[in-house]
Amino acid sequence: MGVTRAIFLALAVWGAIHPMYYFISWFNANGYDLMAMVDAWHVNAATSGLVWDLTIAAVALTVWIIAEVVRTRRWLGLVAIPATFCIGVSCGLPLYLFLRMRAVSAT
Repeated sequence: MGVTRAIFLALAVWGAIHPMYYFISWFNANGYDLMAMVDAWHVNAATSGLVWDLTIAAVALTVWIIAEVVRTRRWLGLVAIPATFCIGVSCGLPLYLFLRMRAVSAT
């Protein structure tokens, strides 16, 4: 594995673990109510802007992944989509780049 691929893998792991710490801490303090968390994301204009920024980035990443998977038939890349929407762009993007670099270097 090359250095760049290792960095992308490390970022994907970090992007999965670090945000989850905050989500789990919030759930432990406020109860396991997903809609209450969504309400908390929109507590002010700054947080709403960040939510929309990340949502648009997640949709753009998903379109890119689907377009490349349809073109290349490298189906494993699709695992980055649930990682993006269930964990976050901080996990999904580096995970996809990690998987994509493997596919690119294999051809």
